[in-house]
Amino acid sequence: MKLNEIIENIAVKTVDGSVDIDITDVDIDSRQVKAGHLFVAIPGTQTDGHKFIGKALEQGAAAILCENLEWQKECPTQYNATVIVVESTEKAVGPVATAFQQYPSQKLKLVGVTGTNGKTTIATLLYDIFRLTGHKCGLLSTVCNYIDGRPLPASHTTPDAIQLNRLLRQMVNEGCEYAFMECSSHAIAQYRIGGLTFAGGIFTNLTRDHLDYHKTLENYRNAKKMFFDMLPKGSFAITNADDKNGMFMVQNTKATVKTYSVRSMADFNARLVECHFEGMYLDIDGHEVGVQFIGKFNVSNLLAVYGTAVMLGMDPEQVLVTMSTLHSVAGRLEPIHSPEGFTAIVDYAHTPDALENVLNAIHEVLQGKGKVITVCGAGGNRDKGKRPLMAQEAVKQSDKVIITSDNPRFEEPQEIIDDMLSGLDAKQMKKVISIVDRHEAIKTATMLAQKGDVILIAGKGHEDYQEIKGVKHHFDDREVVREIFEH
Repeated sequence: MKLNEIIENIAVKTVDGSVDIDITDVDIDSRQVKAGHLFVAIPGTQTDGHKFIGKALEQGAAAILCENLEWQKECPTQYNATVIVVESTEKAVGPVATAFQQYPSQKLKLVGVTGTNGKTTIATLLYDIFRLTGHKCGLLSTVCNYIDGRPLPASHTTPDAIQLNRLLRQMVNEGCEYAFMECSSHAIAQYRIGGLTFAGGIFTNLTRDHLDYHKTLENYRNAKKMFFDMLPKGSFAITNADDKNGMFMVQNTKATVKTYSVRSMADFNARLVECHFEGMYLDIDGHEVGVQFIGKFNVSNLLAVYGTAVMLGMDPEQVLVTMSTLHSVAGRLEPIHSPEGFTAIVDYAHTPDALENVLNAIHEVLQGKGKVITVCGAGGNRDKGKRPLMAQEAVKQSDKVIITSDNPRFEEPQEIIDDMLSGLDAKQMKKVISIVDRHEAIKTATMLAQKGDVILIAGKGHEDYQEIKGVKHHFDDREVVREIFEH
């Protein structure tokens, strides 16, 4: 593809060299550069891509997209590449990547899901519903990326702009009509979804998370709002009217706004009729439907799924019939029953709000007829402010709490546990024990549980690893529970 076609949608400050040259690929990682590639130098959070322009040129880059020419001082004077300078390569890389892949998001219906909790569940269930009703679909999620049933491993909630557009191009090439995608606050703030055309967007909720990156809740909220600000005319925005930020998100959008609620009148309404550990009966817009999910927050998630499917043109009754056949997403309120008659529930809850939602869901089913033992920790090198809040939430709704390791990353596990315990007073501490080893913590919980009790194992959900000092060790909460139950 010609370079001038690739850069036609970005504001260029200067160009040195010809733009009438062929580009064979686009990279932001200099290690991937080959002859004929365009290298985009992004000043990232860990390292500045401008430092690697020399390496990209050595490997045959045909063009460089950068923010300044300072790198030339340390670069060989002899190179035969076109150099393009822009104000922000971070903002430019999305439009460049999507142009190179010939605008794949315009060739299918792309729907983005953003918010603190519920993104994976909503995106995955939409993908499942549309596949079950005969449509070819793609999914971009925390758990895994899929192209019409074929899994591709996921390393981030939202891939970088280059990978993202490659995946969307693959989806288009393989005949996908729809793609459903989680849009994290990082991805929005870092313009990873820049240049994409969305058919619709969904807002779930907003609670404290990722403040290690965004610094303030306001910055975090505004990053989410950016997604709705960029939705084009002709698209739709479905927002949670039960969340205090729901209408704020869509106040400047060009999209058609629809609301969903489990508390008040909205465009799409739902009510919980009955709840068991195996599922719930719901009333959705006047139709009763049985689903294999639990928890009021999942009523909200399912309602968002229903509303989105209807907005995409699916028959409402068909949506409900298909919804009744779906199972919960891996590691999201996943029950495992013990031979002794108690239940372990594995869930990804890693924020105070998510923990509150999951514990509420458990109590909705138990109705005081069993005890709740919660095993939880907090991730290292992330927002420290939420650690004591998570401990408080766990203690508030549990009969016993075991504080343990999550993914300590480069922090000491005991120090993370101490941060969590710092939020508890002497009375609350009587409910709590701390065990650094996560396997031992889960085993201890199973030894404390009796018939009719529930053990919540929170924080890691679908993850099959534990990250310690930069190394990912195999660890799956679900495997550990089943292994303990078998012995």
